Amino acid sequence: DNIDLPAATRTGIVVMNTPAGNTTSTAEHSIAMLLALSRNISLAAASLKTGAWERKQFVGTQLAGKTLGIVGLGRVGLAVCARARGLQMRVIGFDPFLSTDRAAELGIELFDNLDELLGQADFLTVHTPLTEQTRGLINADRLAEMKPGVRIVNCARGGIVDETALSEALASGHIGGAAIDVFENEPPGDHPLLADPRVLATPHLGASTEEAQESVAIEAAEILAGFLIDGEVRHAVNMAPISATDLAGIRIYLDLAHRLGMVLAQRNRASGVRSSSVEYRGEVTEKSTRLVTASFAAGLLSEALDAEVNLVNAEWMARERGIEITESRSSEAGDFSTLIRTSLATESGTHSTSATVFGNQFLRLVRLDGFQLDAFLDGNLLVIVHRDIPGLIGFIGTVLGQHEVNIAHLSLGRE
Repeated sequence: DNIDLPAATRTGIVVMNTPAGNTTSTAEHSIAMLLALSRNISLAAASLKTGAWERKQFVGTQLAGKTLGIVGLGRVGLAVCARARGLQMRVIGFDPFLSTDRAAELGIELFDNLDELLGQADFLTVHTPLTEQTRGLINADRLAEMKPGVRIVNCARGGIVDETALSEALASGHIGGAAIDVFENEPPGDHPLLADPRVLATPHLGASTEEAQESVAIEAAEILAGFLIDGEVRHAVNMAPISATDLAGIRIYLDLAHRLGMVLAQRNRASGVRSSSVEYRGEVTEKSTRLVTASFAAGLLSEALDAEVNLVNAEWMARERGIEITESRSSEAGDFSTLIRTSLATESGTHSTSATVFGNQFLRLVRLDGFQLDAFLDGNLLVIVHRDIPGLIGFIGTVLGQHEVNIAHLSLGRE
């Protein structure tokens, strides 16, 4: 939330986070807020410190037997679920990316419709990331659908629960209380929720334990070490993650795709680019082709831009320039065990290249536009389109020799 992701991506900086380090602490804080809210602990403690003894005024409600709705069943949501079940609560959940079978194993009644879940919850806690899809997820309409007196906990991200709508629902009495650890703007300043006695608020303390801070620091160090030593990308938020093992298996395809992008870029020197495509066939489809496509985009743009282009920012830069890069896959190998075919549509026509890998290290260009080839795809390439007449190849060799250009390999192709 504190990093300008578009700027980092545009600059080619991979951004990684440490999602596991604070899971337990955040889950415990959510449960602590749930308990404190249900038993009016903060209000009772404040009253007692003034010298009052108002037991009847702070009668609470027990959690056992109540229904807890959990929106978002990732690491924290599932940790909250385990603790809530220990408190003998009925747990219902909503998460489009959790299977019904897995939810049943964890003791969660899974709903495929958020609105249906909201109507059954006595308590609601949210544990989703803040995205354009989840911003304002719990809005005025959904608050109105909930049970009268329901209590809401948000220890995830400010903005998931519409703060204005929540304040109005509390004022009307429809919502019985709220426990808020996060705000849309932090610090929140003079916020109406802070003035409401039915709101228990803390200053973003979900991960503020000694254990969580140490765990996050260790995880951050491990992630950085993996990146710097092995090239591993874990928990990235602006590119596809890849392990060191997967990287070793995909490195040759990254190299191949990057070179194909460079070839296409140099084949097109004068016309505006409209779109591009990458087609994968055979064994390569078992790999993380999204990264291979990013490598192709980096090669395609490397000749055109002064800025550094890499796996992180290549597709972003292509989109900024209105270049759509599409990807398709087919497990059918055809003539080669692996084939990567790329094309570039320009204002003056279309260029295409196809390449494969021989063995574990030899890159081969097997098609250039309409010509079939068997050419090495490394070093300096000289591509000549010429008339198919006797003596022309000898003439070209003589001219290159006169200019001290040594020919390491020659491949001829016909349409």
